[in-house]
Amino acid sequence: MPEAQVLGRSETVALDDAVFGAPFNGPLVHEAVIAELAARRRGTHSTLTRGKVSGGTSKPWRQKGTGRARQGSTRAPQWTGGGAVFGPSPRHYTVKVNRKARRAALRSALSVHAARGSIAIVDATDFDAPSTKQAHGLLEERLGGSVLVVLAPEEADVAKSFRNLAGVAVLPVGAAGIADIVRAASLVISRAALRTLTELAGKPVVRRSAATAEEVA
Repeated sequence: MPEAQVLGRSETVALDDAVFGAPFNGPLVHEAVIAELAARRRGTHSTLTRGKVSGGTSKPWRQKGTGRARQGSTRAPQWTGGGAVFGPSPRHYTVKVNRKARRAALRSALSVHAARGSIAIVDATDFDAPSTKQAHGLLEERLGGSVLVVLAPEEADVAKSFRNLAGVAVLPVGAAGIADIVRAASLVISRAALRTLTELAGKPVVRRSAATAEEVA
């Protein structure tokens, strides 16, 4: 069963093997990460087409006899100030990922951290008040790379302690996505957030074979 070291203490916390010991599924994690990053895009980009720009209600000059190319409107895209052709318009980039697939991808991302020993537990009771110095002392050996600290919403003192450290990102457990977990070199989780994260990841559905079902019947 995988374990995680408690920062600042000589004890370990046992991790759920169904969540932190799952095999890595690269394509599934890639699909979930792409969907998360796409959903974070605002999609508010917009351009004016020739139907939205002002002017151009009549031909700028007559059709023939001027020696110039025929023009129907100054709203045309070849004119300065004309409308854009095939320009971007407001849209959403949301890509649907099934719940079971998303949970399996989360288990894969967490299992990678557990396998390489880059998961640590922080005890929120160690922080009576916000203390960046105390947080720096706990993470001193892990500050070489990016660190993601996942906390429960009520652990505000812990969040204030870690958020000013360089290379450290602090997120509530409900907002920590698979992309954030994959991007981090080290993962630090509070005890309360660990329970929530384990529930969010869920456990894989064990499908019984036909033979087993007949035996049970």
